[in-house]
Amino acid sequence: MSARRRLRRHARHLIAACAALAGIASAQTGTAAGDAHSVVVTGSLSAQRVFDAPFAIGVVDAQALREAGPMVNLSEALWRVPGLTVANRNNYAQDLQLSSRGFGARAGFGVRGLRLYTDGIPATMPDGQGQVAHFDLAGASRIEVLRGPFSVLYGNSSGGVIALFTAPAREREAEFALDAGSFGLRQGRVEVAAPLPSGFDVRADLTRLDIDGFRPHSAAERTLGSVRLGWRGHDDTVTVLLSDHRQDAADPLGLTRAQFDADPLQTTPQATQFDTRKAIDQSQGGVNWQHRFGREQGLIETRVVAYLGARGVTQYLAIPAATQANPTHSGGVIAFDRDYDGIDARVRLRFGHTDIVLGVDRERQIDDRKGYENFIGAPPAQTLGVQGSLRRDETNRATSTDAYGQFEIPLSDAWQLVGGVRSGQVKMQVDDRYLGNGDDSGALKFSYTNPVLGVRWRVSPRWTLHASAARGFESPTLGELAYRPDGSSGFNSGLRGQRSRQFELGSKWRGEAIDLDAALFLIDTDDEIGVATNAGGRSSFQNVGRTRRHGGEAALTWRLAPGLRALGSLTLLDASYRDGFLTCAGVPCRLPSAGNPAGVNLAAVPAGNRIAGTQRVLGGAELAWRPGGKLPGEVAVEWRAQGATPVNDRNTDSAAGFGVVALRWSADWRLTDRGTLQLLARVDNVFGRLYAGSVIVNEGNQRYFETGAPRSGLLSVRWLQKF
Repeated sequence: MSARRRLRRHARHLIAACAALAGIASAQTGTAAGDAHSVVVTGSLSAQRVFDAPFAIGVVDAQALREAGPMVNLSEALWRVPGLTVANRNNYAQDLQLSSRGFGARAGFGVRGLRLYTDGIPATMPDGQGQVAHFDLAGASRIEVLRGPFSVLYGNSSGGVIALFTAPAREREAEFALDAGSFGLRQGRVEVAAPLPSGFDVRADLTRLDIDGFRPHSAAERTLGSVRLGWRGHDDTVTVLLSDHRQDAADPLGLTRAQFDADPLQTTPQATQFDTRKAIDQSQGGVNWQHRFGREQGLIETRVVAYLGARGVTQYLAIPAATQANPTHSGGVIAFDRDYDGIDARVRLRFGHTDIVLGVDRERQIDDRKGYENFIGAPPAQTLGVQGSLRRDETNRATSTDAYGQFEIPLSDAWQLVGGVRSGQVKMQVDDRYLGNGDDSGALKFSYTNPVLGVRWRVSPRWTLHASAARGFESPTLGELAYRPDGSSGFNSGLRGQRSRQFELGSKWRGEAIDLDAALFLIDTDDEIGVATNAGGRSSFQNVGRTRRHGGEAALTWRLAPGLRALGSLTLLDASYRDGFLTCAGVPCRLPSAGNPAGVNLAAVPAGNRIAGTQRVLGGAELAWRPGGKLPGEVAVEWRAQGATPVNDRNTDSAAGFGVVALRWSADWRLTDRGTLQLLARVDNVFGRLYAGSVIVNEGNQRYFETGAPRSGLLSVRWLQKF
């Protein structure tokens, strides 16, 4: 079937599903509310309603975050946003598996291909790799998720944008919260917030999490603290943000197909044999200063965001000592200390009815990276899972420098033209100070210019249509440049950045009973970055040619009756390779080189294979009822489902599709004039289904499968005291 026919098929299925939902709801009555008044700033020159934004964007507010779980992982609540895959690995030693319309699916750890922000401070480094473990969901007022062409305005590796925002303190209040759940989950949280004299306000919180985990060797502990200090004057607004994140977690590793089929709740023996684990220590601070000039034309506003931070990671891997006997190996313990900083400065101009933003951005990271053997001594007196001899000592640097512009032009009362361009350069450099395994020094420079153009048509006060097109760019990360796929030492200087062409058509409807957002998208990519080899703790990458991602997505809010509402999200995605290439079929593995033109242990990936880590179908639904009267609170049933996920590019195996059901009840009681008790009770995976919730794509030892959580309960108690 041709790509065009598949896209039309996706469109028909999506339109039919949306029409059926709308037809059922058309006979209902209710009040227009909810998302119709949600305000977003991501992708825009200024704050605007979701309905008015000429691109696909979703919002998850504080109430939805609170009701979705213990507010630890984005996967709890972001199923509500179509086009987005957020898989909880149930492994605190590895970050969530995040992808947007297939961007980021190749990541075996961390987040790639997406831009992540907390109050304007990037959680994505200039090389394109990001982390979300330090996101303070309990302190968030909302999370905005931008998909599609307009995400390219955020620079390198911006296949989508996830931005968390905290709110200034408007009232003097304190919060005390306790969570208790299955598998030893224990969490305590304290927050204080107060407006202060002379325009100041402060909000501070501290959270401590401990969990034993449902698989052996999966315990974790996390401490997260943050402070938000704001000041608002006549023409200026200043926000200072400070955060500290510390986490220690055991790593249960993935399971092979045989292990998963035998017992999905087991842990692979290598995890305990090598005591695989990871420790993180991250602190950062930032300032956001906005100045308004109090005029309607010319220079309207300036804004500067500056930040700096430090992140330290130590990770113990399950790499056999014999593998590390290879003189080019960098060891089984990863240790790095990262310093990062950046500044973004912009001006906003208005000429007539045309708004323009011009800005510059510079980001930098410096990683002092070391590698050690994960053993001491020799058999039979050998000790595993400890820090041994030095095998790697280098400094990695990445710097990005960008200039960008964006405009909005109202063509008439109904039509608006929007667009922009971002042009930049990413420099990456490795200085190798340990030459016992060869000289891995090297440097590369990537340049890009990403334009985007879109149009919005307000068909009626309740219905808007939009269309946009863009060109995007994603560089390799420093980790993807670390090793050559032919097995020789040295920087992977032959790896190129991938370039994409993106198209989107969208519709937004705000009715008396229904809010419905839908979009169709098509993304063609050249020089897609893919896994070449993955074995012995070393992953190398290659450009695998052309890929295509296309499909549709929809998000529905349906107010069936007063106190009764339904939500739904649906994603249809076809992500596949358009060119064939060679990849690993086992261990050891080498791509062809001058000395070995045939390579070692390779297999062909034919054109048409699906991109590993993507699903053809992804969705969820919720039905919530607030009975009122003498029955307190709200009860809800949730359903989440996804299709099969190929675990490798050869498509030789897949994690089966699944659907899981959750129940929740939440209620608030005003027990004193200024004190409120809030309760939340949840049961997730009600029917106790055992399934693979995520996969480690292209894992060299074929430990692909990460088990989803079995049936689990949660009880949260929150006391909110106003002063």
